[in-house]
Amino acid sequence: MESMYFTEEHQMFRKSLQDFLKKEVVPHIEKWEKTGTVERFIWKKFGDMGFFGLAYPEAYGGLDLDLFYTVIFLEELQKINSGGFAANMWAHAYLAMTHVNKEGSDEIKEKYLAPSITGDKIGCLCITEPFGGSDVAGMRTTAIKKGDTYVINGSKTFITNGIYSDYLVVAAKTDPEAGHNGMSIFIMDRDTPGISATKLDKLGWRASDTAEIAFDNVTIPTNQLMGEEGKGFPYIMQHFALERLIMGINSHARAEYALDYAKQYMSERTAFGKTINKFQALRHKYADLYADMEICREFNYSVAYRLNKGEYVVKQATMSKLKSTKMADDVINECLQFLGGYGYMEEYPMARLLRDSRLGPIGGGTSEILREILAKMLLDDKNYKPAT
Repeated sequence: MESMYFTEEHQMFRKSLQDFLKKEVVPHIEKWEKTGTVERFIWKKFGDMGFFGLAYPEAYGGLDLDLFYTVIFLEELQKINSGGFAANMWAHAYLAMTHVNKEGSDEIKEKYLAPSITGDKIGCLCITEPFGGSDVAGMRTTAIKKGDTYVINGSKTFITNGIYSDYLVVAAKTDPEAGHNGMSIFIMDRDTPGISATKLDKLGWRASDTAEIAFDNVTIPTNQLMGEEGKGFPYIMQHFALERLIMGINSHARAEYALDYAKQYMSERTAFGKTINKFQALRHKYADLYADMEICREFNYSVAYRLNKGEYVVKQATMSKLKSTKMADDVINECLQFLGGYGYMEEYPMARLLRDSRLGPIGGGTSEILREILAKMLLDDKNYKPAT
């Protein structure tokens, strides 16, 4: 792929990652899709290769590379046709670990970030609640301070890596009366008494362990607070920009994968004496779909470029997720149609792609919520600011 955003070193990294995925991951995908469990050995192999440390400080074992290495990591994960496996990897590396890196103390980083980079610990981020959905400010989970401890009660749902992770990054209300100003971020070990998890059965992302998690009088020391008390909401909002951009990048990458597969299929499938890529109706539809994908891809690259420079890109990242996830659903749906009856068969990739892609407009903030965020910024002059 030619692009002004990628250097020769980036492309070498892409090739090495492709080779790694083909050798170490692809042979296991069908088993993981059936069992819903990604075996621990692959996490360690990712860690040994440095893939979890791309964006993190060298002091904790990371590589401190620019954001376009992360872009490549995300894109190639989408092209092995397991949205669930990809989600396990990026939810660990860019949801849980981002909070640990940005808000964690030096002690917390040594205990959690360093082994997360090596693949020895797996993390999950717990924000969404059963009754809250995208309404982060309305969360009900509480963390009440008692002496030198916090006592956490409540529940979270739709948590990626929610069953098999070793630690949890949890948002909770330290001041339930203060609305979004009363929210804080904590880290806790999986085996802390009072934590329980129930695996959820999903339409797609079958390889991913998604869970509902309950906190029943979970008691943790005050030094497991990350950042400042009451600053949880701006921390979450600040990191949502990265999460939404990640989901935008994921979307253009899986759409590109679907188009590449459809192109190959159309060049081989014959009907009425010619390959179906010669029929004008299909050719023109393909051209439209490819244009939609590339427009999103180039926009996402531009947002990644700005985020890499340290700009606060909440508006642009919100647009990225909103438009790219819808585009991916549309592209994959049409690519399934190109395959006719075979598109509906599980032995071909489109059925799984369609199921996995459908989470895009839901997870990480629904499209409806994203439109309202954008409307507030564009029409009401709402100005979201980074945490200080």
